[in-house]
Amino acid sequence: MKSLGCVLILLSLATAVHAEDAIAPNRIVDAATGDWNKDGGADLALLVAPAPGDEADTSIGIYIYLRDREHSLLQLVASAPDKIWGRAAPDGVYGQEPSISALPNGSIAITSQNDAIGRDRWHQTLTLAYRSNSFVVAGYTYDSRDTLEPDNSHSCDYNVLTGKVTKDGKTLKADAKTVSIQDWQDDIGQKACGNGQ
Repeated sequence: MKSLGCVLILLSLATAVHAEDAIAPNRIVDAATGDWNKDGGADLALLVAPAPGDEADTSIGIYIYLRDREHSLLQLVASAPDKIWGRAAPDGVYGQEPSISALPNGSIAITSQNDAIGRDRWHQTLTLAYRSNSFVVAGYTYDSRDTLEPDNSHSCDYNVLTGKVTKDGKTLKADAKTVSIQDWQDDIGQKACGNGQ
């Protein structure tokens, strides 16, 4: 893992493909570095808040960069705006912030949550893997609890690539899928977990 200084340098290099997609530095919510494609170079993944005034102020984008082998510069290879739920305003509610981190195996973990408001509290993690020159959702984990009914808690882990589901300690089977981060919808994971959404 690189130091905070390295992350800041990498962030300064990060730009979007089109001018209308430019990422203002104050919209970057979280960042992770790692070797996503296992070529020995330091790559970058960002969570980005919507532009100020955007009606979808809880829709966080995911942007993934790989280091170009020829010039050793970061190149945007995956852009998934409005992909996960979260609040990123400096004066926002604690317990609703999204996060991104590098996993030891080279995958990327993206977590969203509501651990603050209402009786329905939840945590969701998408695990992204680099497969066949694309970033796909390899795993979907969802835990929920009802603050008024503590026994009404559930957990589900869905290995999207194999179709294996573990829900509340029981092993189930769902469809194995290869879904890019751009095409992913949380309904895919909720359906596999039998939540009927």
